[in-house]
Amino acid sequence: MKKGLKGFVLVAALSTALAACSNNDSNNMDDQNMDGMDHENMDEEGKKSSGISDEKLAEFAAAPEKLNENAQENLLTTNTKNTTRLNTQNPVQASILASQTIWPATHEENQPGTVILVPKDNWQVGLAAADLIHHPNNGPVLLTDKNELAAETLNEIKRLNPIGNEEGTQVMVMGDISDSVTNQLADYKVEAIEGTDPAQFAAAVDEKYAAVSGGEYPESVIIVSADEEAKAYSIPAINWIAHMPEPVLYVTKDGIPEETKKALQKRKEATLYILGPESIVSKETERELGDYGAVTRIAGEDPVSNSIEFAKFKDEETSFGWGLTEPGHGVSFVSSATPDLALTGAPFSHLGKHAPVIWLEDGQVTEPVYNFLATIKPTFQDDPTQGPYNHGFIIGGQEAISFETQGIIDEKLEIVQADGEGHEGH
Repeated sequence: MKKGLKGFVLVAALSTALAACSNNDSNNMDDQNMDGMDHENMDEEGKKSSGISDEKLAEFAAAPEKLNENAQENLLTTNTKNTTRLNTQNPVQASILASQTIWPATHEENQPGTVILVPKDNWQVGLAAADLIHHPNNGPVLLTDKNELAAETLNEIKRLNPIGNEEGTQVMVMGDISDSVTNQLADYKVEAIEGTDPAQFAAAVDEKYAAVSGGEYPESVIIVSADEEAKAYSIPAINWIAHMPEPVLYVTKDGIPEETKKALQKRKEATLYILGPESIVSKETERELGDYGAVTRIAGEDPVSNSIEFAKFKDEETSFGWGLTEPGHGVSFVSSATPDLALTGAPFSHLGKHAPVIWLEDGQVTEPVYNFLATIKPTFQDDPTQGPYNHGFIIGGQEAISFETQGIIDEKLEIVQADGEGHEGH
C-alpha cells in the first residue's frame, strides 16, 4: 500500500463556508478599493451546518483499500469528472495552460486586461506580484526566462490580445527581467515593477495596488518569510492575494526588513496574519510585528498541514481567510516536490472556482489531506443535480502527481448520498 493510504479516525467540526468574489470581473476595473467590496460579498454566504456525523466523516476520510494497477494504462485523457489537470512539469508551459483554461479570450468579456510576466527563477517576486492579478489587471501570470521571452509565451500574449487595465497597460513586467524581453513586447503598452530584493519588491507591489485603489492600503496583510527554506510555507499565500486585496510582505530569519516596516507604517490600523510556524517566522519576529498591528499566526507543523490550516482559516471579524470547512469549492493540488508550479495556478483563485492551494506530499494524498477532503465532501438528500459540487485542479504532470492520486482526489471530491445508499435511483 502506498504512502498515505492508511485509514484513520476523524473528529472535526464544520464551520464557515467560503464565499467567492464575483466571477463577473470587469476588464476595465474602477478605482474603488476592492478591500471592502469583496469581503462584504464573502460575508453574505453566512453559516451552514453540514449535519454530517463524525462517523460519516471518518468514512469519507478513509483511504481506498484496493487499487487498480491498470487504471493508468492507455489513457486518452488526464481530466476526470471532478478534476482538471495542467499536464506539464514545465512552469512556463503550466502558466500558459492556466492562462488558456481561465481566459478563453474569445470575446472582450473573457479577455484579460493585463498579462503579468514574472521571472521563472524567483518565487518571491512571483508570489508578491500575484497581488495585482485581480485588481487592477484581471490577467494571468506568465512565467518567463528573465533574458528571453519564449515563442510560445509571446504567442499566448498575442492570443489573449489583452485589452489593457484602467491605465491602458497590457503587459506588466515584474522583477529582474532584461531589456531583451521588453524589446519583444514593442507592440504592447508595458509597465515594469523592478527589483530583486523580496522585501523591496513586495513593498513596491503594495504601493502600486494602493495607487490604483484611490490611495488606500488594505489594512490586512499576510506576513511570510522570504527565506528559501520557507518556500513551501509561504507560497500558499499566492492564491489568496490573487483573489483578495491583501498583499504579502516579507520577513526573514534576521527579522523585519526596513522596506516591510515602512509598508506596515502606511496602514492606519493594520491586521497581520503570519503564515507559517515559529520555525519559519520566529516568536521574536512575531513580537516585533505587534508594534504595527494585531497579529495572528496561521500555522501547521509541516508544509502540507500549513496549507490546509490556511485553507480552513477564517477571521470572522475581518472576513480574512478561505474558511473551507464545507462542501462546494474548488481546490488546487500541487506536489510539494514541484512548488514553483503553484505560482502558475494562482489565477484559479481569481476566476472560476476560486481555489486555494493544498500541497500533496511528494504527490501523494496523506492523512492530513484525507482529513481535509472529508470535511468538504458534498452530500445530497434526494437530488444530486442540486449540488453542491467540488472541483480539483491538478497542477503538474503524472511524474509529479500520478493518475492514481488524481483518481483518489476525484472520488473524495464526488457528491454522494447522505444516507450512504449511493446513486441508486438517481
